[in-house]
Amino acid sequence: MIIETFKNFVAQADTTTLACAIPAAVVLFHVIPWLTDSHSLRKYPGPFFAKFSDFWLAFTSRGGRRSEIIHDYHKKFGPVVRIAPNHVSISDPDALNAVYGHGTGTLKSEFYDAFVAMDRGLFNVRDRHDHTRKRKVISHIFAQKSVVAFEPKIAIYVTQLLNQWDRLYDMAVKGGSGNEGEGGWKGKDGKLYLDILPWMNYLAFDTIGDLAFGEPFGMLAAAKDMAVVPKDQQSAMNSYGKETKEEDILTVPVIEAFNNRGEFNLVMGSLPLHWRPLARRLPGLAQGSRDFKTVAGIAVAAASKRLSSSTDRIDLMSKLQNSRDSNGNPMSREEMTAEALTLLVAGSDTSSNACAAFLYHVAANPSVQDKLHQELDEQLGTEDELVATAEQIKRLTYLEACINEALRIQSVSGIGLPRVVPEGGLEVLGNFFPEGTVLSVPSYSVHRDTKSWGDDTETYRPERWFERDQAAMNKAFNPYSVGPRSCVGRNLAAMELSIILASIMRRYEFVLKDEDKPLVISEGFLRKPLSVDLGIKRRDV
Repeated sequence: MIIETFKNFVAQADTTTLACAIPAAVVLFHVIPWLTDSHSLRKYPGPFFAKFSDFWLAFTSRGGRRSEIIHDYHKKFGPVVRIAPNHVSISDPDALNAVYGHGTGTLKSEFYDAFVAMDRGLFNVRDRHDHTRKRKVISHIFAQKSVVAFEPKIAIYVTQLLNQWDRLYDMAVKGGSGNEGEGGWKGKDGKLYLDILPWMNYLAFDTIGDLAFGEPFGMLAAAKDMAVVPKDQQSAMNSYGKETKEEDILTVPVIEAFNNRGEFNLVMGSLPLHWRPLARRLPGLAQGSRDFKTVAGIAVAAASKRLSSSTDRIDLMSKLQNSRDSNGNPMSREEMTAEALTLLVAGSDTSSNACAAFLYHVAANPSVQDKLHQELDEQLGTEDELVATAEQIKRLTYLEACINEALRIQSVSGIGLPRVVPEGGLEVLGNFFPEGTVLSVPSYSVHRDTKSWGDDTETYRPERWFERDQAAMNKAFNPYSVGPRSCVGRNLAAMELSIILASIMRRYEFVLKDEDKPLVISEGFLRKPLSVDLGIKRRDV
């Protein structure tokens, strides 16, 4: 009614009246909710403009530094900070279970609607009953017993990476140099110098390609960023069970599309639903909108090809295809494609970012690298496998500490994942929040909680995992979230990271190409290094 009245007013008013009335209406639209304070949030401190409009959070999501900016406000104002008219960020380890844990009744907010490209998958489904149904179907796929069966596939692509780096290293020690697709490598001082980030992406994409869809994308073999997308996504989805024709697909680079998609989703999710259609058309976000569709297209093409094949091999898509819910119903084509997209994003971007950050920090800390090499030599030195095994990595306690410390300081997912307070309200850290309030706990800030980690939280120091109170650190360690919406693939992710990094570190030693250059991170939905330029030398093992 109010909107219709306003439209009628605009249609009848003269230009001068509109010039005054429209700005006044915009101001009132944002000030009135602050005055009425329906969720009793006015008492919480925060950025001035965040009290009145969601645009502050959306603007902060641009530029790749959202987690750092919100962390600075927590350092200024304390553990409870208002970051939008109806969104409160709580930076305290005790808030993790209070907001995300089992039995809290909190639901995912409309933030997650920005991630829906087709049907809703396990990641972005908001209805509790739908989530329970999907999780029951999918969780057994990632049980530890099932995950171990994927170990040989992981080994194939780690071997390919090591062979490629050995090839480049042999050319580098002769003074050679290479192309951009191979990391722009060159040889100097008996070392191979290159940006390892593209290679971590190639490894991650090829691995999840095989694990999820039955075959790699071919990035490692080609030393090139590439994947197939359908020219028409809907036609590709409708053609499940039929072979896709060559003329109906395109081969495109995807890593930049993933990066742009992440920032686009973060900005879209921070805006109210009614502003999102308009925001998609803005010059600064239009490319992100296109890349969002490109990434979805990769999942559509891969799922379509896999489900149209007659192979009897076991992979994640075949498990989804054969799964049934409690009523005996299979997943629809749309549901399987949505889960394929979740697998693709979660299985590629997260592991590549984590591996790259790990190798940077190890290279930047020679004493850590020496200690890690010592453990690997002592535990694996007499064993001939090029790639570490799942059984071997159980013995590598210092490697585990090095990985955990990289996950802590990197905070691959650093933002606070928003949840809506259920009926009856919720008490967190002695603060009562009424129904409908949006709460989040930022992992980036919790991973820098001095009570849990010590005063040197910005320092990469794996030794803290042996020196400090383990219970306090575990409570504050949040790489996979907690509660019923935590990462269902954490067993696979942990095994994959350990196998990859044990194998790489056993074979090579690393130095920073430029000791004065810090690791520069850009944050979309995930936190990603922009480049990781290292010198590599093959070890005599």
